[in-house]
Amino acid sequence: MRDPNDGWADGPAGRFWGRGGAAGLLAHDPNRGVLLQHRVAWSHQGGTWGLPGGARHVGESAIDGALREAGEEAGVVRDGLSLRATFTFDVGYWSYTTVHVEVTKPFEAEITDPESEELRWVPPAEIADMPLHSGFGDAWPGLRQRLESPPLLVIDAANVVGSRPNGWWRDRVGAAERLIANLQGIEADGTPGAWFGLDERWHLWPEVLVVIEGQATAAKATESNRLSVVRADQDGDSAIVDEVMKRPDADVVVVTADRVLRERVTQYGARPIGPSAVLDYLDRD
Repeated sequence: MRDPNDGWADGPAGRFWGRGGAAGLLAHDPNRGVLLQHRVAWSHQGGTWGLPGGARHVGESAIDGALREAGEEAGVVRDGLSLRATFTFDVGYWSYTTVHVEVTKPFEAEITDPESEELRWVPPAEIADMPLHSGFGDAWPGLRQRLESPPLLVIDAANVVGSRPNGWWRDRVGAAERLIANLQGIEADGTPGAWFGLDERWHLWPEVLVVIEGQATAAKATESNRLSVVRADQDGDSAIVDEVMKRPDADVVVVTADRVLRERVTQYGARPIGPSAVLDYLDRD
């Protein structure tokens, strides 16, 4: 049975497939490139290359829709994919969301429905020279920049914890542990693109690095592939600058209100933002 959203959405900006919007999956394997779909001739903009994707089902999120469509069209399995970003093109009555995932467990793509002429892993440097679907072609320069500059969020834990008068000084270890636990929510929910200087079309899932110092280094923390803790041997500011310098290719945001530290990390290309932006976001529920 067809889903009720399988149909055309018409409006001033044109005609688009998917009454409830559509989504596609940008799967990037660091060793092979981006998984592209060569669209069959009878499909919309047939003969071009784009991302596996299609109309979202009723009540389906863009992320779930992109993963489902990529599974149906290219045999993409959800296991071994790490969410990195979403980019949404929205004309008001229709939207298309590109869901960027990093492949952490390589798989072999396979044509599993009649919409694909070919599936191919393509190095990012070669994609712009291919005959691309117009929507993907327009979005590709920004998407490629995200591939080449992975987001990194560095937390000045002492400064963030100390930004609110909630009694943190009576239990610095406990305050650090609570902050780290709360930051784990970013792994699931991501962050606004605005933190990284992007517009409202972007939402990112950055790597999170929490730097703790002094008494707080005794804090216990549950780390993951996306959240890790650095226990500074001496001062936390120097440890933060060192971490920024280690990642020249990353798009780094440092969360601190310390004026001197903000100036130091800016010299190495990092973007500073204040603790309130992060704390308000974590407390939004």
